[in-house]
Amino acid sequence: MGETPEEPRTPRDHRPAEDLPPEQAGATGEAGGTGAPKAAGAIRAASAPGRWIVLTTVLGSGMAMLDSTVINVALPRIGQDLGTDLAALQWTVNAYMLTLAGLILLGGALGDRYGRRRVFVVGVVWFALASLVCAVAPNAAVLIAARAFQGIGGALLTPGSLALIQASFHPDDRARAVGLWSGFGGVGAAIGPFVGGWLVDGPGWRWVFLLNLPVAALCVPVALRHVPESRDPRAHGRFDVLGAVLAAVALALVTYALIEAPGSGASPAVIGAAVGGVLLGAAFVRVERRRRDPMVPPAIFRSRLFTVVNLVTFCVYAALGGFFFLSAIQLQVVAGYSALGAGTALLPTTVLMLFFSAASGELGHRIGPRIPLTVGPLLAAAGMLLMLRVGPGSASVTGYLSEVLPAVVVLGLGLVTLVAPLTATVLAAVDTGQAGLASGINNAAARAAGLIAVAALPLLAGMGPEAYRQAGEFAATFRRAMPMCAGLLVAGAVLAFCAVRTPAAAPVPAPDTDTGRGVGRDTGRERPEGGGAHPAQGPCRPECTVHCGVVAPPLEPARRRPGE
Repeated sequence: MGETPEEPRTPRDHRPAEDLPPEQAGATGEAGGTGAPKAAGAIRAASAPGRWIVLTTVLGSGMAMLDSTVINVALPRIGQDLGTDLAALQWTVNAYMLTLAGLILLGGALGDRYGRRRVFVVGVVWFALASLVCAVAPNAAVLIAARAFQGIGGALLTPGSLALIQASFHPDDRARAVGLWSGFGGVGAAIGPFVGGWLVDGPGWRWVFLLNLPVAALCVPVALRHVPESRDPRAHGRFDVLGAVLAAVALALVTYALIEAPGSGASPAVIGAAVGGVLLGAAFVRVERRRRDPMVPPAIFRSRLFTVVNLVTFCVYAALGGFFFLSAIQLQVVAGYSALGAGTALLPTTVLMLFFSAASGELGHRIGPRIPLTVGPLLAAAGMLLMLRVGPGSASVTGYLSEVLPAVVVLGLGLVTLVAPLTATVLAAVDTGQAGLASGINNAAARAAGLIAVAALPLLAGMGPEAYRQAGEFAATFRRAMPMCAGLLVAGAVLAFCAVRTPAAAPVPAPDTDTGRGVGRDTGRERPEGGGAHPAQGPCRPECTVHCGVVAPPLEPARRRPGE
């Protein structure tokens, strides 16, 4: 995106967080109780108020991160207890992803307008109440509906947690606070499969959802007492509710068609849903082009690099969504693992990401994105193909060491190589002031890719409604599905190799006055083609350096353009 005139500031321009000083951020310092904290924008990370804020945001976002990774290992037991078919299990995963992907950008804008702490607290309470309904659901229909409501809560609290950090901390401490937030969040995501398996085999799958209640009960009062309120006085214009609804309904109709097709065939309902989803998707694009305040400004896609990286993201996270959905069932139904065993078996992938994501980001910073974005997907594809060796007998110690462990380690190495440079390239592809928006779009694209894969792969692999109950049938369809997932990763690698370029080194600019650290030295990343980072500042670097992005890339905070 070349140097184009700046568009009017709207809520969408600073999602999922706004990096503003107190006088601009509308900081009020409001807090309940007698221990009111300092005004937003003045809190130091090492202070007691700073620690309370980090705790609050980690607890809130941790619920959503944990929930995204624990659910897969619980699916076979949920299906058994509720007497559901495979389609209901697909909806159990996708109902949450659908509302979260469709509304996460709008959730950030609501916080800017009505108060970041307020929207965050509403999101936490909403998420907890929906979790309670999930836990007591008497049938699959109630569970699926409650999961959709969980996604709405996640769309409010996930960007809100990062926004609170950006608005509350002193500029010199924001990068450190964001690092703590992403690091602790990564721990939660990494141990999610293990925790989910332990709960399923112990008190039962309903405790996967009940676990959120005490977390919310701690998070809400701490937020009200210790976190200052803040909002963006420059947030104006109408919310793009129409765009959000069109996007969510289009995804829902396409998902419905893909999930119901195996059981209903080419019925009028399936065909009508598919056609309706495509038409509403086209209507969404048209609305976004015409609206004054679009949720997804079409101009951001004038950057070829941004468009390409989002296509790579779609390929990668579609493959990951399908892999984790199917492999958790494969390990239990075919290989004979318990839920805890299946969660533990997958743990090396997430642990590798947790420990080595920061080092991978630095490597990508030095050598540029092309090699990591090519090699990473190819390694991950190899890991998925190695999963084809998993079958009856793989639950033994020897079977795990020789069949499961090599697959998940190679997959983890691929994701370590890939995810951090992917996030960095997204930020490098746009103007500095659009970093938060670009990160939000990339995150939503990844979640949409995952839900489409979970809907489409069983159809493409020929899984019947009862396949997850029969080891032989599921194993046969799993063998057809894994090469499809690997193929998506190979497609992403080819796209990155052909379309992502590594430019020559650029000089190191002056340090960023907001963060107190240099952010513009050569990143080895392509400059934007239609609205690049401010020339005096250079492309901004990721602040979420430690993460476990197996469901979606980590969200990044918004940055201000120099002089704002």
